[in-house]
Amino acid sequence: MKAYFACGCFWCITPVFMENGVDRVTCGYCGGKETDPCYADVKAQLTGHRETVELQYDETRVSYGELCDIFLSNVDPTDGGGQFIDRGRSYTLAVYYADEREKEIAAARISAWEKAHGASAHIALEPLGRFYPAEEEHQDFYLKDPEKFKCELRSSGREEHFRKK
Repeated sequence: MKAYFACGCFWCITPVFMENGVDRVTCGYCGGKETDPCYADVKAQLTGHRETVELQYDETRVSYGELCDIFLSNVDPTDGGGQFIDRGRSYTLAVYYADEREKEIAAARISAWEKAHGASAHIALEPLGRFYPAEEEHQDFYLKDPEKFKCELRSSGREEHFRKK
């Protein structure tokens, strides 16, 4: 099965899903109208796309609802302007659903998060359009360049945010 989440920086979120039962994470772009977007244009806010991860998973090991919970636990749902140091639409949060079942599950999990935290979540819940895989250098970045990845994680503010919890 596949699921799609825009979590801010796709480099930073990839290992989180891999450590939580996902078989494969593909970094890419979703949510815009431009065909075949590239990283530089998405990062520069020129496409309307968000950095998005495509998750391939086995529902006997991790459910769609659990993936929603992992997503919610590893982003700042209260930030409507991006995630951590990454700002602009391309870094805002979204759940792209493939069918009504996914839409209902995601909406219920987001609502439960809001109730538990007494805060509004700034997460777009949108039907899945076309997903465009990112360029090869962005796939499995945490494995390809671990030192640069660790530096990115620290400088983004994401690591510090979750260390405080």
